[in-house]
Amino acid sequence: MSVVSSPHPGARGAALALLLAVLARRRPLDEAMTEQSRAGGGLAGLEVRDRAFARLLVATVLRRLGQIDAILALCLAKPLPEDAAERQMLRLGVAQLLFLATPPHAAVDGTMRLVDPVSPYRGLVNAVLRRIAREGQGMLAEQDAPRLNTPEWLWRRWCANFGEAQTRAIALAHQGEPPLDISVKGEPTSWAGRLDAVVLPTGSLRRAGGAVEAMAGFAAGAWWVQDAAAALPARLLRPGAGDLVLDLCAAPGGKTAQLVLSGAEVVAVERQAGRIERLRGNLARLGLSAEIATHDAVHFRPARPADAVLLDAPCSATGTIRRHPDVAHLKRAEDLVPLARAQSRLLAAALAMLRPGGRLVYCVCSLEPEEGPERIAALLASGAPAEREPILEAEVPGLAEAITPEGALRTLPSHWAEAGGLDGFYACRLRRR
Repeated sequence: MSVVSSPHPGARGAALALLLAVLARRRPLDEAMTEQSRAGGGLAGLEVRDRAFARLLVATVLRRLGQIDAILALCLAKPLPEDAAERQMLRLGVAQLLFLATPPHAAVDGTMRLVDPVSPYRGLVNAVLRRIAREGQGMLAEQDAPRLNTPEWLWRRWCANFGEAQTRAIALAHQGEPPLDISVKGEPTSWAGRLDAVVLPTGSLRRAGGAVEAMAGFAAGAWWVQDAAAALPARLLRPGAGDLVLDLCAAPGGKTAQLVLSGAEVVAVERQAGRIERLRGNLARLGLSAEIATHDAVHFRPARPADAVLLDAPCSATGTIRRHPDVAHLKRAEDLVPLARAQSRLLAAALAMLRPGGRLVYCVCSLEPEEGPERIAALLASGAPAEREPILEAEVPGLAEAITPEGALRTLPSHWAEAGGLDGFYACRLRRR
């Protein structure tokens, strides 16, 4: 349980606006934060510490929404209307009382400042929060937290695909704030001490979170933030110095940076203007350069066949819920069908960009088989000129359990649980015939 000192009063208002954006308007949390900052909203006038509290508060609600709503159901004769802002205020209050260790008076009073003085629910909100301050921990003790906090459609799918024990382990990994993972331009051990970090078996650094931009080496472009699992696909591509390498769907640029540092000639392909801006900015901070092609990757073709292609395809992102808890509440099972179609088109295009003997790594940060192994199986069954190139244990130190029988990589949020977990990724390496 996190312990949070008293934030600026505006932080709770900013958190309310963010929660409404995610749950009522179905906006991704990071996009909502960017929009609120640029529009001069509640986040814009807050110090870094208070911005961090607002995000932590919203993320905690999203991680623990099932538990929070179950407790509120015990305290309400009937639920508040879906469109009542007071519903979100209650959720914010419960998160502070039960999961952030905010002093009860501060949690209740701070939440009540959000409630309109003439709201018909004002007295109810106050009474419910005061009851939960007294009785909430007992209510928590009776709950099946992993089950409650996982949307039904995901729980059923993961139980079918991974078994209930592994599903519970995944759901447990989603409940806490993840550590901060870092990829460095130089030798990882040289930065571990300066960043108060440990070196993971795969070479990434890991430390407790913090104000990233204030950390040593950030402004100088010595490193970038990248989940340890997200750093693996570029390493599995194994480009040689001078190889022409295509990074498809390249933003925000962490994988592009890895490929540039390998000595390859890198073309980063991205179609969205906002994402290209972010890609350029990240490469500029790192002092790295790559050719950036503004193009839909399905229709892009390089001037000459590439030696290697990395395709990190758009997906449901269900493997990233530990870092992006809004994903659990924004995605639906029906989203998988159009995503799978797009992934198949991208895979076929990526293979067409390669020279014979060239290598392709396909990856998605999804736990769903339709977006990973089923896409590769469909490609190979179609008669495409490709064959699997199995991933070896030595290439992913400490993650032998993540190599599938087919020689692909499947990381789970529950892997390395004692060290803080991993994002869920699927990666498969192919060679063009």
